[in-house]
Amino acid sequence: MDIQGWTYLIIGLSFALYVAVAVIARVRSTAGFYVAGQGVPAVLNGMATSADWMSAASFISMAGLISFMGYDGSVYLIGWTGGYVLLALLLAPYLRKFGRFTVPDFMGDRYYSNIARVVGVICAIFVSFTYVGGQMRGVGIVFSRFLEVDINTGVVIGMAIVLVYTILGGMKSITYTQTAQYLVLIVAYLIPAIAISVQLTGNPIPQLGFGSRLETGENAGVFLLEAIDQIHRDLGFPEYTGAFAEGGKSRVDILAIALALMAGTAGLPHVIIRFYTVRSVHAARWSAFWALLFIGILYTTAPAVAAFARVNLVQTLHERAYDERPQWFKTWEQTGLIAWLDKNNDGLIQYGPGAAFVGNPTRLSDDEVTMRLGAWGEPLLANEATENDNELFVDRDIMVLANPEIANLPAWVVALVAAGGLAAALSTAAGLLLVISSSLSHDLGKKIFYPAMSERSELRWARVAAGVAVIIAGYLGINPPGFVAQVVAFAFGLAASSFFPAIVLGIFSKRTTREGAIAGMVAGFLFTGGYIFYFKTIVPASTAEDWWFGISPEGIGTLGMALNFAVAIVVSRFTAPPPPKIQEEIRRLRLPDEV
Repeated sequence: MDIQGWTYLIIGLSFALYVAVAVIARVRSTAGFYVAGQGVPAVLNGMATSADWMSAASFISMAGLISFMGYDGSVYLIGWTGGYVLLALLLAPYLRKFGRFTVPDFMGDRYYSNIARVVGVICAIFVSFTYVGGQMRGVGIVFSRFLEVDINTGVVIGMAIVLVYTILGGMKSITYTQTAQYLVLIVAYLIPAIAISVQLTGNPIPQLGFGSRLETGENAGVFLLEAIDQIHRDLGFPEYTGAFAEGGKSRVDILAIALALMAGTAGLPHVIIRFYTVRSVHAARWSAFWALLFIGILYTTAPAVAAFARVNLVQTLHERAYDERPQWFKTWEQTGLIAWLDKNNDGLIQYGPGAAFVGNPTRLSDDEVTMRLGAWGEPLLANEATENDNELFVDRDIMVLANPEIANLPAWVVALVAAGGLAAALSTAAGLLLVISSSLSHDLGKKIFYPAMSERSELRWARVAAGVAVIIAGYLGINPPGFVAQVVAFAFGLAASSFFPAIVLGIFSKRTTREGAIAGMVAGFLFTGGYIFYFKTIVPASTAEDWWFGISPEGIGTLGMALNFAVAIVVSRFTAPPPPKIQEEIRRLRLPDEV
């Protein structure tokens, strides 16, 4: 059976599993729809949280970014894993003890204000839509390659699947579906990683193979990281393991991105809501433990996958005749996510630093995306080649998906990776869509506009809101502002600059007032959102010299977070303190249950 046959089989079986779980776990109450009835066992909630949190950015894009960025790419590992520890230890147990359905619910009740609730809803919707756009793009990439459809059609297929189990069963359905999706994605990630580790180093443990000697190729006998450093030097790239090397990111930018990702993780509404689905605060802490363990399995494997992919890519393509390019190249070429332009007319693929040509082939129209590179030479690339020797364009998001094909692994392994990428993207998309749905139906509809709304009506409006959200998410997946991990980084920056300070001050500061929290959230969110919009839309070709303090749009959430804290604290000092009832609730929130 060929790759496409295996893909249809494995993806079909996995989708059947997800829909079956959704049907079995369907709900008819708002508690079941929003927080799964608060009866999910800790270990299963840990798996679901892992799948919810490990999105297409983690599965598809993170290793791809590390593969190209080297040391600088470790900022994603540091930021996302550190952020989850921050969430698990600092915020999750207290939020679970506070006992509200959603983050805007916490904002409205803690800050005794419907305005605070509305601001929370607006922030949650913007953060969630920014995030879900990256997931839908990941779905489109997988389908475009493995089902041989264009990216837009792939996004639509993903929309249909996620809509079924989001509308059918809400959080309960999503939770148990995400448990199944975690098992699929972790198996799909580990099997090719182990196989390629054995193939290159003879070590079946990728984390150890990452530090072992190569056993094949022209660099046999050399440590993997030494070999990849030498490859980079020969091609003119900064050293793969070089810290803050020339041409890479600055110390300031890496620090800012790491902090933004950490605080953003701790402020993501679709992750926080998972801790409301368990029975107690004790179970919430154990959920955090299990989730961190399950997340760690993938995150400790990602650097090895990135290095394996980088070595295989260069050894397979550089200085190779285009007419003799491998089959995997020809197949991925059809998607527009890898392309070649012969700048010196020698027929060889030359790979090096810099953009291969002006523009990104993935940004072509629907008709042009289906065209082969030979046709691109006239409408897109004529007289537009950039002034460097690089002839190869590679979209970072294909590295994990193409890695098994580059390594000549069996067809069923390639198909399994496709199923894993879809599981990662769809699991997070479902959680985000539920946040949007609950924000509109519960936080706005029930709490503000129509308090007398019946449970049946609220459930109906929640499902309608989820349907509308899926359509908007599909549009963002078809028209994304960057690579999957870049889009997700923007969402983390927005979460860091809006939710994180308000949640931290809401738990640990009795003196923080509604005026302070509202002003801080608005200031941080507008500053961060405006900065990202300006440098990604108005001045998309900007460089570190144009950015404030050399901080990229991916890291600006750190400054937005600092602004939020400063504004909230200052305004709180000049406004009336919270009511005694609120202050007492916050005091008791931080005490053990026995006290």
